[in-house]
Amino acid sequence: MGYDVVVIGAGPAGAAAALAARRAGADVLLVDRADFPRDKPCGDGITAHALDVLAALGVPDAAAGFAPVPALRLRSPHGREAAGPLARPSFTVPREVFDARLVDAAIAAGARFRRHTVRRIAPGEHVEIEGIGTARTVIGADGAGSVVRRALGHPPNPDRHLAIAVRGYAPHRGPAEQLIVTSASGWPAYAWSFPIGDGRANVGYGEVLRGTPVTREHLRARMAALLPGLDPGAVTGLRGHHLPLSTRRPPPGRGPVLLAGDALSLINPFTGEGIFYAVLSGALAGAAAAAGPPGQAARRYARRLRERLGRHLRHSTTAAWLARRAWIADAAVGASHADRRVFQAMISLGLDDGLLDARTALRIARHVR
Repeated sequence: MGYDVVVIGAGPAGAAAALAARRAGADVLLVDRADFPRDKPCGDGITAHALDVLAALGVPDAAAGFAPVPALRLRSPHGREAAGPLARPSFTVPREVFDARLVDAAIAAGARFRRHTVRRIAPGEHVEIEGIGTARTVIGADGAGSVVRRALGHPPNPDRHLAIAVRGYAPHRGPAEQLIVTSASGWPAYAWSFPIGDGRANVGYGEVLRGTPVTREHLRARMAALLPGLDPGAVTGLRGHHLPLSTRRPPPGRGPVLLAGDALSLINPFTGEGIFYAVLSGALAGAAAAAGPPGQAARRYARRLRERLGRHLRHSTTAAWLARRAWIADAAVGASHADRRVFQAMISLGLDDGLLDARTALRIARHVR
């Protein structure tokens, strides 16, 4: 059977792609190896910018029923601290809930859903998907171990451009603020605690891989050491996952085959945030897939992605390279404490599509010790 667009992977990137392609009138099949709802290890943080993208796709209530998280606290590798209100509140929505809502929205918009594990695709004039049939265009939104990415000949991210993290849920009685505690040990590395609003927080720890094995026990121990008041015995649902960082991205596609979200290594190198990138890249991929000749889909998509995120990704890559030196991260947090505009600029660079402007860079330089 043939389809206009087959989206492989029904996480936020895939669901957004299906929604965008359906809005353009395409016949869409959304494929995933799991039924929904299903859990997915993640920090669960949903930014206002991600919700804006979803609202434009006809999903205005993706975070409904969850309390806004209006503030953020940062702790630098050597103990400097900055805290304050976010320009717009974020939300913490467990992926078991969030992803299922987006899949339901895509189905309601007319996409078909099929549970199936895709192990092979064959790009050509019509892309062949093993066990599915053919498609004029395929969007690979199938995560860090993407089958579609491998079919295009692109290897996984290497060490120093790949992080590993564990995530769980723990009781939370503190303030309604996101907490990010960075660590000089193993830097770049940080722990987080993001309150959900139901008496729990999403907690975790991650670090960039540097060529040596990292054990689950090490990740758990670092999380417990960095998060104040955390009882390791009270943490439930602990799961590990890889984070392909945006500092090493493959081409966004070739011909009628596109990549979005984690499959395109769209993970912010500062914060590990990927939901905003996922829904935005998915929306752009879905629109490009449905907009014209399939053979030009990758070119259309690359242009739109470059227009929307190109400057931000260049700035975040440069900033991540600079911040590999822990003393620069200390200076950035110190400057954020002293200057609200720097605080907001750093948050925007780490959570949505902000830039490292000259004023922010100068203020950070002044706080180098």
